[in-house]
Amino acid sequence: MYLAADIGGTKTVMGLFEPSGRELKLVSESTYHSQDHPRFDEILIDFLKARTGPMLSAACFGVAGTVIDGRSHTTNLPWVLDERQLEEGIGVARVKLINDLEASAYGMLYVSDDQLADLNPLAEPRPEGNRAVIAAGTGLGEALLFWDGKRFHPIASEGGHGDFGPHTDLEIELLRYLRTKFGGHVSYERVLSGPAFSNIYGFLRQQGSAPESPDVAEQLKTGDPNATIAELGLAGTDPLCVETVDLFCSIYGAESGNLALRGVALGGVYVAGGIAPKLLPALQRGKFFASFVDKGRFRPFLEKIDVRVCLNPKAPLLGAAHFALRL
Repeated sequence: MYLAADIGGTKTVMGLFEPSGRELKLVSESTYHSQDHPRFDEILIDFLKARTGPMLSAACFGVAGTVIDGRSHTTNLPWVLDERQLEEGIGVARVKLINDLEASAYGMLYVSDDQLADLNPLAEPRPEGNRAVIAAGTGLGEALLFWDGKRFHPIASEGGHGDFGPHTDLEIELLRYLRTKFGGHVSYERVLSGPAFSNIYGFLRQQGSAPESPDVAEQLKTGDPNATIAELGLAGTDPLCVETVDLFCSIYGAESGNLALRGVALGGVYVAGGIAPKLLPALQRGKFFASFVDKGRFRPFLEKIDVRVCLNPKAPLLGAAHFALRL
């Protein structure tokens, strides 16, 4: 049996897998609200308490944070995870912590074609070559799959915390607005994540791009304002929300193109995370791809790259499980 986890700032998904031919079969799975638990240990103990059957062979946990020397302090949670402590806690000799986007990237190799939605109608798919993964959710994650000529190797990054680089006059003004709001540094995560919808909406409202609806203003006072903005923008029922979603998609495309260039991702780009599947109709409207290829002399290069949205939310869990299998 192999234990895997997808540990995020919003939710943590635990899964137990067993080999089934050349595949791994998911035997049991549970989802936890991360913020409800002061430590990851609580979730681990709860998930394993009723487990019976074969002993665990290995475990791999994808963590939303940097992993250094087998230790990680999660970016959006007060959790500290340590491989050695986890090995002792669950009695497994092989425990590996990897970045959540590293897990997601590895998981893309096991996602079927019917769980991927195309964003580039001009693509000339190449099965070999480096691939890139970008995922907006609670935060923004970026990773690469390096092709060595025989197999893929996931490479983690913290690219989501790199400087936001505007590519239009409107985005230059957005950067100025956010520099004031956050007191200086503005990362891509500020404009490509769940909270980014409120950031962009607030900027466009201040710019007077469209009048704010009193009804929408009231809705934003309750529940999750980011989800409300995204839903209204996707539905096309509020002009300011529509502009917010359009700008979000444009920035998403631009940074996806940047990542494709950085990794020479001839093998394709995967747009993963929790937001992309929900915004799929907006991503397919064209602003994403227009920004993706808007790279001057490298436009012809990017026009041929396969770009697809991952619709399988279990990709990071699959990646962690398959990583455990090879430990």
